Amino acid sequence: MFFFYRILSNLVLFLSPIIILIRLLKKKEHPIRFKEKIGFYSKKKIKGKLLWFHGASVGEILSVVPLIEKLEKNKKIRQILITSNTLSSSKILLKLKLKKTVHQFFPIDTNYNTKKFLKYWDPSMAIFIDSEIWPNMIKNVKKRSIPLMLINARITDKSYKRWKIFPLFAKNLFKNFDICLAASLKSKKLLKSLGAKKIEYIGNLKFIQSEKSTDSLNNNIGKFFFSKKTWCASSTHQAEESMCANVHKKLKIKYKNLVTIIIPRHIDRTNEIIKETKKLGLKIHIHESKTKIDNKTDIYLVNSFGQTKSFFKICKTVFLGGSMIKHGGQNPLEAARYGCQILHGPNIWNFKEIYNLLQAHGCSNTIRNIKELSNGVEKILNNKNNSKSLELQIRILGKKILKSSLNKINFYINK
Repeated sequence: MFFFYRILSNLVLFLSPIIILIRLLKKKEHPIRFKEKIGFYSKKKIKGKLLWFHGASVGEILSVVPLIEKLEKNKKIRQILITSNTLSSSKILLKLKLKKTVHQFFPIDTNYNTKKFLKYWDPSMAIFIDSEIWPNMIKNVKKRSIPLMLINARITDKSYKRWKIFPLFAKNLFKNFDICLAASLKSKKLLKSLGAKKIEYIGNLKFIQSEKSTDSLNNNIGKFFFSKKTWCASSTHQAEESMCANVHKKLKIKYKNLVTIIIPRHIDRTNEIIKETKKLGLKIHIHESKTKIDNKTDIYLVNSFGQTKSFFKICKTVFLGGSMIKHGGQNPLEAARYGCQILHGPNIWNFKEIYNLLQAHGCSNTIRNIKELSNGVEKILNNKNNSKSLELQIRILGKKILKSSLNKINFYINK
């Protein structure tokens, strides 16, 4: 199976000029830095111990920022490298202005590319985040005897079923990790079945709060929302935005100063969402627009990354997307950390353990259709109740997870 994977990855490399060109036209690639994916690096390696983190995109990278903030203070570490696959994640890291940390795009996973990457960066330790499994890179990391860790390890039922189609291939990959820190008890069980050797359950890294902020609202925007009744639909997917817009239209009859904030999971769908909203006769304002916010705005569309914290601070009623469709939900921890009351659809299997915690504190409710969402939003708008005890519990748990994760990383750094 590994032989066929290498043929497939080489085919991807062969087709990469076409793939990258299409992505450039869609503005999904950096016009210059895309070359990092084929082995032309834009940053220099500093002599000394380098710690390498890799995550797929924004969510995975943000989950390790609190760890990196602490690790930057470690004098033994000269440089921290973060790799990811998406342009959005690179923009988020740029805002953070970390001192020792540099970002590069993850190379196309061929044998040649990964060997070139490891020779150039020569990491003292490799830390993969969530469910990032790249066969050629993993094999070549182990050939160089580099400690390899999988943190916040998350295996969904869907990905588990895929891996079990090729059980020997899965076992030969997962056994290479020196340690896997599972994000949930369920993931711990599935990792063991897939062949991982050493697995520990510490908890989900998203319980941890970063010391840095990637977002802030200017005074004019803050004043606008202060004078309104607001609720937020965050991490929405296709079909969920129109559902939320219809809820707004229904509630607007009763609440004349209502504003609905929509933060889509994929901002490249902005134009599509604008069209859907205008069909309903609703007035929409785009977050990155230079124009003044019209006082009659119905929908405030956030078309930039790293803004959710600011809106959760001012808006305590949140619908979490990816849950009305068969996606498995989005992580509700950030909203819960700011004391928000959370509404979600029935499809939340990716974060079941976290939602169980929220439900136990009375901080989340399941809705199944537009009518239930409308009723849920209206109820919370009138109640404005949030759970300070849950916020405190999340902070305490986050500190514990941070400390345990740092201890595990430091163990391998000091070996």
